[in-house]
Amino acid sequence: MSKKYQVSSDGYYGDFGGAWVPEMLYKNVEELQANYLQIIESREFQEEFRTLLEEYCGRPTPLTYAARLSKEYNTHIFLKREDCNHTGSHKLNNAIGQILVAKRLGKKRIIAETGAGQHGVATATVCALMNLPCIVYMGEVDIARQQPNVKRMEMLGAEVRPALSGSRTLKDATNEAIRHWIANPDDYYLIGSAIGFHPYPDMVGRFQSIISEEIRAQLKAKTGKETPDAVIACVGGGSNAVGAFYHFLDDDSVRIIEAEAAGLGIDSGKSAATSILGTEGIIHGCRTLLMQTEDGQIVEPHSISAGLDYPGIGPLHAHLIKTGRAEVVPVTDQQALDAAFKLTRLEGIIPALESSHALAALDQLTFKPTDVVIVNVSGRGDKDMDTYMKAMKDGSTTH
Repeated sequence: MSKKYQVSSDGYYGDFGGAWVPEMLYKNVEELQANYLQIIESREFQEEFRTLLEEYCGRPTPLTYAARLSKEYNTHIFLKREDCNHTGSHKLNNAIGQILVAKRLGKKRIIAETGAGQHGVATATVCALMNLPCIVYMGEVDIARQQPNVKRMEMLGAEVRPALSGSRTLKDATNEAIRHWIANPDDYYLIGSAIGFHPYPDMVGRFQSIISEEIRAQLKAKTGKETPDAVIACVGGGSNAVGAFYHFLDDDSVRIIEAEAAGLGIDSGKSAATSILGTEGIIHGCRTLLMQTEDGQIVEPHSISAGLDYPGIGPLHAHLIKTGRAEVVPVTDQQALDAAFKLTRLEGIIPALESSHALAALDQLTFKPTDVVIVNVSGRGDKDMDTYMKAMKDGSTTH
């Protein structure tokens, strides 16, 4: 990747990023900054990481040609099937990478935050694999709406601690995880998205870049060319999107399209459309775009999708949006629901609500019949079945 999109030595992507660290965490963050590149670029690390991706995660995940969806939109649509990854989403790619870093730093306990629960499940999974205790912070609202993932975490041996402040969703779970880390600096904080203090956004991006690495190789095998005309991914913090975009950022012929959660509508007061409603500020250790009042208080977000119910966006995404490299498509709760049922009925794939936002973006975009479009299906829909069943029962979907 060119320096235009690479993180700088002090953790910035253009105007965004950095490490805005509480004094009590200086030592932890500086230890990570000083060691992470040497660790993850070592031959030993890469061999172990790649072996686990193949033999434990089940990578590479398929790149599936969606024939009926392609006919529906009169273009060529391929689905990158992160829903087929072990634990059901892209989150395990990063969790494996970070647990290997934590072990090399001599850490003995892991903490994490989670929204939809997929990162929590992935973290609990690698902690079980590596025999390390695990605490996952999760908003009380998300615990209620993502019970299957809560039970999976508990079965894997993790302690799930509710976040009871604010909107009791992902933002608040992250707040609690940071408070825990301040009080327990010997633990390792395994952040799940491409946000937070440097080097977390860069580290998460590197581990998730396996997604676009595979897309290039798989697309060449299927079509004869490595680059698509467009890549679409949903964005909250944005880890799946960073992974899907990573190896295409320097190629301006590839459209980078970010689907974000418009909730009940951009101007409804119940939204998470950060790139449209947000301004520059500091959240969870980095400078980025976030939804805030004039005096800097966080505006509570809303999304039907727990993983996108966040008032900020990863600093790389903020940079891509500000520089015009990425297009943004806002998707409402209803549009995401409709897209989930459309994919299910047309292709027999039940996506996570997060991924449904990326699929729904297709309705707002125009492509040529010869174009090749990649949609990153970041997770499977098991965790969202209660929401889908409710939509079927009350008739609130058009499919």
